Amino acid sequence: MIRLSPQWRERLASPLTWHYAGFGVLLILVIGLAIRFEMDWSATNGRSSDALASKQVELKALDMETAPLRGLDKRVEESRTQVAAFYEKRIPPSYSLIATRIGELAVKGPVRLSRVQYAQGPAGSDLAEIELDAGISGSYPEIMRFVNSVERDETFFVIRAMSLTGQQGGQVNLRLRVSTWLRPADAAAAGLPMAETANETEAKPSPTRKEGL
Repeated sequence: MIRLSPQWRERLASPLTWHYAGFGVLLILVIGLAIRFEMDWSATNGRSSDALASKQVELKALDMETAPLRGLDKRVEESRTQVAAFYEKRIPPSYSLIATRIGELAVKGPVRLSRVQYAQGPAGSDLAEIELDAGISGSYPEIMRFVNSVERDETFFVIRAMSLTGQQGGQVNLRLRVSTWLRPADAAAAGLPMAETANETEAKPSPTRKEGL
């Protein structure tokens, strides 16, 4: 058994000694807790940084995905305005103006048109196609001048096909197929036969409207 000297017994019996001992224990606990807190904080901070970086990447991806949609309503309105202007300027208001314009361009060629037939293609919600099938006679430069004038005319014409049907001396004979468009109501008022009907009855007396020029 260890015997303590009177001096140590007196120190151990002193409240101040126990006070220091308790303070030391508490200090050790506080230091341990501080170390643990620092470790936990570092781990939490690292996870928070990773989560923040992940969210930033997600936001950037969403920003890139939605970028094409910004101002979409404005672009749609602009497109509608452009379409309306195109219809007003380049879509003829009646069938008679189509025939008149083709005749004017033929005179300027000058070329001779024969077997001119008009027919109506399927009508869409906004426009109905009007098909022109005609024979063209003239010199090669005259025919090319006519074809170019049709393509560049303010009235919207699209040349579908052009094929040689004969040639004699300086005269060239071509078959020309052209499309333009009318608004459905204007096409219906023209009373043109449907294009399918015209094709089926090509070898027979056809009801397809003809224009002699």
